[in-house]
Amino acid sequence: MSETQTTAPPPSVPLRYLLGVPKTWWNFDLDPSTRDASIGRRFRAGLKGADVDPSVADRMVRAGRKAAREAHARGALQLSGILEVLGGGTTLIATTMVLRLSPPPEAAPDLSQLMTSYAVHTARNPLARAAGGSVGKAEFIELPHAGQAGRVTYLEDVDFYGKNWARMAIMQTVVPVPGTDDFLIIASSTPCLAFTDEFFGVFDAISGTLRFEFEKEPTVPMVRDL
Repeated sequence: MSETQTTAPPPSVPLRYLLGVPKTWWNFDLDPSTRDASIGRRFRAGLKGADVDPSVADRMVRAGRKAAREAHARGALQLSGILEVLGGGTTLIATTMVLRLSPPPEAAPDLSQLMTSYAVHTARNPLARAAGGSVGKAEFIELPHAGQAGRVTYLEDVDFYGKNWARMAIMQTVVPVPGTDDFLIIASSTPCLAFTDEFFGVFDAISGTLRFEFEKEPTVPMVRDL
C-alpha cells in the first residue's frame, strides 16, 4: 500500500505573517456563524456611556457588520479596527484589512508593474488630486522587517453606513510574499478626514510591524497563517 507524502514548503516561503495593531484596536470576528453577534457586542461596549444617538449607534453596528461581511467575501486574512467616541461627540473610526493577492501564473506582475497600475489609477482620481497633502501618492517604501513595498494613498466615496455614502481616506501597502508571486495588501481606511494625517501615521506604524514567519515555532500573538 502506498502512502501519500506531503511536501513541506521550502524555507524561503513563509508559513505565516505577524502584524501588530494598537492596543485600543480589536480584531473583527469574520466567522459568518458568530460575527454579527460578536461585532454588535463589541461596538455597543465601545459606545457604552458615550453621548451617541441610538440611531447613530445602530448605523455604526450595521457598518461594522457590513465591513466584516465584505472582508470575509474578499477572503481577508484579518480585519482590525477602532471605534472610539471622544469628548464632544467626536468619533474615531478606522479599519485595517489584510488580503492576499494571488495573480494568475501567466500574468503575475512584479511590484514595479503593480505600482505602475496603482499610480495610473491614483493620477486619475479627482478626489485625491483635490485633497493634496499626504493623499494621492503612489511610492515605494522600505518596511523594517519585510523589505521593499509599495504604498498608495487616495480618497474614495464608499457606502459606509448603508444608503449613506462617506468619503474615506485610504492607505494601501503592497508587500511581496517571499518565495512566491503573491502579495499581501494591508488596506487601511478612515472616514475621519479631519484626522487623515494622524491616521495615516497610525496606518504607517501598523504596516511597519509586518514580518513573515518561516518556522512553525514559536507561535506568537497576532500571527496569521498564509
